[in-house]
Amino acid sequence: MRRFRPVAWLALALLGVGTLTLGQGQKATTTAKNEQPTDTPPAEVVQQQAGKDGSAEHPALQHRNPRYRVNRDDVIQINFALSPELNQKVTIQPDGYVTLQSIGSVYIAGLTVSEVVAAIKKASVSILNDPIVDVDLVDFQRAFFTVTGQVGKPGQYDLRHDTNVAEAIAVAGGLLPTAKTQVFVYHRVSPSWMEVKKYNLKEVLNGKNVNEVIDMQPGDMVFVPEKFIANFKKYVPYTSGIYANPQSLF
Repeated sequence: MRRFRPVAWLALALLGVGTLTLGQGQKATTTAKNEQPTDTPPAEVVQQQAGKDGSAEHPALQHRNPRYRVNRDDVIQINFALSPELNQKVTIQPDGYVTLQSIGSVYIAGLTVSEVVAAIKKASVSILNDPIVDVDLVDFQRAFFTVTGQVGKPGQYDLRHDTNVAEAIAVAGGLLPTAKTQVFVYHRVSPSWMEVKKYNLKEVLNGKNVNEVIDMQPGDMVFVPEKFIANFKKYVPYTSGIYANPQSLF
């Protein structure tokens, strides 16, 4: 019996070490569950980054199908189902307000139609009980795009149907001989942020990267830069086959 005692003590020792290791592992697992991922900032940090007015430093994610927001000079028809005497057609003033009969001025610039309805309901509760309001857009700003730079007819054009960059340049008179085939497309994602994309028109027209065609969005601008050699010719005399005398430049 005495020969087996050291073995028994060794077994008990190993069992104690295993229990201690298991306890430490359980504690580590619990700590890991309670900890927050380090790459996700707390809500307080996000709010601080967003600023006091709630606007983040970076543009917010875009919606796939954003609703139209009314602008200055838009014309809307406002109907009160239970009070037709208050129905009227108004134009949004340059300061963003509309003046309603017996209600007063309401600021609606930048709102969607449903938000305009909510704003008018809120403003009319002083004279109406639970009003039913309907708003229709009568006249509004048409979607447009702009093409500038080395094209035949730079300017602003109506975006009446699906149009890609190549078609937009064609509408603007096509590329001039001095134009580069690598153009830039500017898209506004927020009032203070502009997204810029490069577009190689030559590759697309040659059948390369045809799936990377950029579709124009309302308000987009295409800029066609000038070739370096065309800009260089403005300052250095150049004749085909004839080199200018450097002394004649001074």
